[in-house]
Amino acid sequence: MAQSGIPTDAAENELAQALRTGPFHLALRTALSVRGLALHRVQHRLAQRGVRVGVTSLSYWQQGARRPQRPESLRAVRMLEDVLELPPQSLTRLLEPLEPRTGAERPAARSYRSLVEESRALERLLAELESPADGGLHTVCHLERVLIGAGRELLERDSQHVVRAHRDGVDRYVAIHHGDTGCDPGQVAVRATENCRVGRVRWHARAGVLVAELLFDTRLRAGETYVFGYGFEDGTAGPSSEYVRGFSFAGGQYVLQVRFDGAALPVRCRRFAQSSAGAPRAGQQELTLAGRHRGVHLVEQGVRPGILGIAWDWS
Repeated sequence: MAQSGIPTDAAENELAQALRTGPFHLALRTALSVRGLALHRVQHRLAQRGVRVGVTSLSYWQQGARRPQRPESLRAVRMLEDVLELPPQSLTRLLEPLEPRTGAERPAARSYRSLVEESRALERLLAELESPADGGLHTVCHLERVLIGAGRELLERDSQHVVRAHRDGVDRYVAIHHGDTGCDPGQVAVRATENCRVGRVRWHARAGVLVAELLFDTRLRAGETYVFGYGFEDGTAGPSSEYVRGFSFAGGQYVLQVRFDGAALPVRCRRFAQSSAGAPRAGQQELTLAGRHRGVHLVEQGVRPGILGIAWDWS
């Protein structure tokens, strides 16, 4: 039954939205709330189906403190769908990596070692800003525009972001900029363009990574949405051959537009997907330059954990 005080239709709509876009812990927590089941009752019903999982584990899962990964935990999640009267795979799909699609594959352009080093640098920078892996925000829609200059360099990128808070008190977003080879992150400018202001900024020169705190004009309550805009001005690196975006959690719609200066147009563009940074690229699809600004784009309606991007060849 629906949670007391929440109309059935509204509660079911909220649950459907959470199941559609995730992240997993928010979808699970919403399902538990809408069905009105305490964790010990859920544990009992799982045990009746031959699955044993502790109340502490269930609590960690719904808080996002832990993520089911082991085979027995994934089996428990499948049984949870039955216990909570959810559609099959509605929870388990939120735990799956981005699935490869048909098409040619090739290794990542950057070495695995460099990706690992960059990841460690990023972890340190995020720790300096006291930014948890889950910042309390779920992406509803993210429109990103990237401009490649006449020297084939990444000049700037701008984001229009719509988010929904899944806990009370969220008042910031931490944006990450990964520069191309040769990038000087100390010279990269951060812009707050709408409904936010720039807070602390940290960077790691060797890794070419910069993180920026974007402070909201208000504190969000759980369930509230917020629209904000920001951008980065770079132009410090050498020729760019791709733009990628990583996703730690499932989310809403993502739109990426890459525009090229008329004096430097690529000969070929394609979108791709990766399940992780070190995985081969899959789902490659040719993109055609179009429009007055000579650009290409991709649209992903329901983002899943993994990497999406656009790559291009200059010759």
